[in-house]
Order: sequence, then C-alpha cells, then structure tokens
Amino acid sequence: MSFLIDSSIMITSQILFFGFGWLFFMRQLFKDYEVRQYVVQVIFSVTFAFSCTMFELIIFEILGVLNSSSRYFHWKMNLCVILLILVFMVPFYIGYFIVSNIRLLHKQRLLFSCLLWLTFMYFFWKLGDPFPILSPKHGILSIEQLISRVGVIGVTLMALLSGFGAVNCPYTYMSYFLRNVTDTDILALERRLLQTMDMIISKKKRMAMTRRTMFQKGEVHNKPSGFWGMIKSVTTSAPGSEKLLSSFCHMKASQKSAVCNPEERLHQTLNLPVP
Repeated sequence: MSFLIDSSIMITSQILFFGFGWLFFMRQLFKDYEVRQYVVQVIFSVTFAFSCTMFELIIFEILGVLNSSSRYFHWKMNLCVILLILVFMVPFYIGYFIVSNIRLLHKQRLLFSCLLWLTFMYFFWKLGDPFPILSPKHGILSIEQLISRVGVIGVTLMALLSGFGAVNCPYTYMSYFLRNVTDTDILALERRLLQTMDMIISKKKRMAMTRRTMFQKGEVHNKPSGFWGMIKSVTTSAPGSEKLLSSFCHMKASQKSAVCNPEERLHQTLNLPVP
C-alpha cells in the first residue's frame, strides 16, 4: 500500500515537471520555433521531468520522505529512462533529422539514420575503454557501462561549457557596468585641463616676476657704502627685507605647487590615479 502511495506521488510530480518543461519549451526556450516538431518537445519535456525527479529523489533521501525501497525503485527506473533517452533516442533522432535534410537520402532516411546511430555508438563505446572506473564484474550490457561513459563525457563537456561561459558572460555583459562617456564629458575634461595648464603657467610667471624683484632689490640693498655702511648693514636690517622674505616664501610656495607637482594637478583634473 505504501508503494502505491509513493508511486502516485512520484507520478504526480513527474506529470507536473513534464507540464512545466512543455510550457518552458513553448513560451521561453523556443517561443519563435516555427517548425513544429512535437517529438522534439516530448523528448525535451520527458528529459526535463525525469531529471527533476532524480533531483527530487535526492531531496527525499536527505529528508527521509517515502519508503527506502520505493526510492530505490524509482531511482533505478528514472536512471534507466534517462540513459535510454540520452544514448539511444536523442542520437538517433539527431541522425534522422540530418538524413531527412539530404534530398538524395530522403527515401532511405531510416536506414541511414540507423547507420549514423551505429557509428555514434561505436565511437561512444570506444571512447570509454580507457576509463579506469569500469570493473570486470560488470557485463558489457550492464547499466554501469553506460553510466560511466555518460558521466565522464558529460562532466568533461560541462567543464568546457562552464569555462566558456565564465569568459563569455563577463565579456558580453561588461558594457552594462561601464560608464557611458559622452562628448560633453570629453569637452568638460578638456576645459578643466586647459584651466589647470593656465594656472600652472600663471604661477610660473609669478615665480619669475618674484625672482626678478628679489634680484633687483637685493642688488640695491646689498651694496655697502664705506665703513659706516658695513656697520649699518650688520646692526640694522635693510629696508624692505620683510617684503623680500615674504616674496621669497611666496615664490617657494608657488614653486612647490606649480613646478614640483604639475603631474599631480593634471591627474586630479582628469580624475586619474596619481602614479
């Protein structure tokens, strides 16, 4: 009785997953899908339903829902159905579509589809021979042979797709996070750059004028006239010395701001980091 209840729960969940997969295929995945191939929709929906059911069984195993024998039975059944779809139905149907698009092989498309599927099975089986996960206890038609090949090949393909997605996704969506630089922004930065250059040039001119004034005043006041002039220059300060000192300090400040750090001013104007 408990097995029937557990089976009804699993069948109900599979029907719900199948309906969700069908709607997702029709409304989102291929909403502009003009060629109506219902077999493709059924295969996608069945694969989606059984994949979600296996994930559901893992959750039930953790939470202790359903009977253990029921979980094992449905796990084994879902695994067999998914392997049947992945190894037999999907490759055969892909080969059938390839042959159907060739006019010369249109009449014998079923035969050539079987030949393509047998070719796929040969390479699929030979590809799994070097895998060290096979045990001699299992026969050639055991489920472990298929699981090992599907698992290793599937994980390899998923790793390749994940690596491609990890590089392609930031490259594709990076433009959404970049600032859109307009012509107005460029003109504003150029204007600020010219203002900074004018400020530097004006400070350099002021420095040159201050240096010239100091040189001229220094020549007048530093000429001693005789013995009494020398004594006077020692005992008293020359008139205008405070002005000279103030001009000297002003020149040093201008030199520090305009000559020593012109690159820093330019970087601040352009909003760039100072090296």
